Amino acid sequence: MRPVSRPALRTASRQFSAAASSASLTSPAEAAPTLNPRWLTNLQSRISACLETNPPADHGARLKKYRDYLTSNWLELSAGREGFLTDERWRGLDKFGVAWGHVNNVMYNRYAESGRVNWFTSLAAHAPPDQRQAWIDLISPRGTGLILKSIKTDYKLPVAYPDRITVIHKLARQPSYASENIFLDAVIYSEAHGRVAARCYEDIAVYNYRAGKRATLVNFMVDELQRVYQLQEKNRQETENKVKELHQGIQAIEDRLF
Repeated sequence: MRPVSRPALRTASRQFSAAASSASLTSPAEAAPTLNPRWLTNLQSRISACLETNPPADHGARLKKYRDYLTSNWLELSAGREGFLTDERWRGLDKFGVAWGHVNNVMYNRYAESGRVNWFTSLAAHAPPDQRQAWIDLISPRGTGLILKSIKTDYKLPVAYPDRITVIHKLARQPSYASENIFLDAVIYSEAHGRVAARCYEDIAVYNYRAGKRATLVNFMVDELQRVYQLQEKNRQETENKVKELHQGIQAIEDRLF
């Protein structure tokens, strides 16, 4: 478990604004058909309704298998359906314990900040040895680095002790070799509620600290981020197929029981 740290990204001392919200941060995903936020709960409710009918043994076994799968994989399904990569390396914070009391709104942005730094740190850890230092420098003010330009946070539900939260980031747009910004989306999940507690939309400027001006990423970084974006889209489709199979399986049993 990684602690919530005060990462190297700083915004107050630069000319880029650090607004709490910005209309320019509308994620491309928002333009797509919106998923019913309660789709997972609805599937679980349908399974429970079927089990209450005391179904035949074979149907009951399948329903329990579906129920257990949803219980064990709710986060992977929920985040994956939106294109987030959910393996441990992509989790900026993983089941991080809420220290005490009620989490105020400022803390959500700190969770996102720590998750973002750990997301880039993971890219450094998995990079070829000759490229690793450049990734590490990206989250420090040494050469070409990153500055949070703006962040928009949507608060979905309150989180309080003894809950645990998981933070996952994804690329909201596929970067190009000319990109001077990286756009990330983040979800902050509540383990207790099994739902999204907050969503963050981040606009991050690429900045050359030595030259004191905006910059672009080196080519191998763009190549890697484009690869990550394609992995996201692949995971989105694979997860959507899993959800479709679950829906069809439950629907088939419902058709026999009702």
